[in-house]
Amino acid sequence: MTTDAPALLPALEARVRQTAHARASACPCGAATLADRPDATVVRHGSTVAKAHAADVDPAELSLRVTAAARLPGVFLPPLAPVPVDLHGRLVTYWPYGTPVDPEDPDAAPWEAAATLLARLHRTPAAPTPVPSMRGPAKAALAAARLRDTAPGHPATAPVLAAWAALPAWARGEAAMPDAVTLCHGDLHLGQLIRHPAPAGPWLLIDVDDLGTGVPAWDLARPAAWYACGLLPPEEWHRFLSAYRDCGGPAVPADGDPWPALDVPARALTAQTAARAVTKAALEDRPLDEVERSLVDACARMAAVRPAAPRS
Repeated sequence: MTTDAPALLPALEARVRQTAHARASACPCGAATLADRPDATVVRHGSTVAKAHAADVDPAELSLRVTAAARLPGVFLPPLAPVPVDLHGRLVTYWPYGTPVDPEDPDAAPWEAAATLLARLHRTPAAPTPVPSMRGPAKAALAAARLRDTAPGHPATAPVLAAWAALPAWARGEAAMPDAVTLCHGDLHLGQLIRHPAPAGPWLLIDVDDLGTGVPAWDLARPAAWYACGLLPPEEWHRFLSAYRDCGGPAVPADGDPWPALDVPARALTAQTAARAVTKAALEDRPLDEVERSLVDACARMAAVRPAAPRS
């Protein structure tokens, strides 16, 4: 698919304005560019958000993911249109606007809401609508490959790639996942939650780009990795884990040690996050900051201890 990048943003702004005005007779016309990256351009006009997905996205798979989100009311933000449309070589989807998590107020982080939504998602049968595989491992593999190509001589590259190489093939996107039936978000972090209707409606999941079937522990792996690296306070991790268990989430046992299920995905997310951090630091020609060093240190420790066998 050929993309006309310079023309995309103004065309997307015009299209979302048109869509917003068609939805509301009294549009407040609050317009903003929420993101403008190679993998996603997101603009808002009033109560409508338009997202231009990555240029290499598979059209059929994206359509299936949007359809899956539409049949998960109360879990995923519902799309405004059932089918992505082409705009300057990029597929565009339309969504209602919601209030995001406030990054300046960590004490108000909705860990329980995130866990509850994940548990509900993981308990939802994937059938009858076909859904592609969850893209988490494939995205982690891209981060490792980019680090290898961008910063091969960086002193932090070797421990990160050693930790990555120690993972089983499925976690590196090189083999089928041991679970092919459980619905997963694929890229869970607090930026993937919004309140809808804004400003104080219930929390819902957003971002369907990685939605699919796979290992549900992957969706718990980022907060688990942050906790293991000392970046997430224990009380917040336990709030998240307890809420997930209380809602019958199948990714971990109902009680006892959760780490046999979480070990491999948490290692994979640690390596992915470290790879992105080292790549960014190398491109900006700066030393690693404290958080980035903690991720690399965790990879060094991981490389010395083989991961536990994955649980299906």
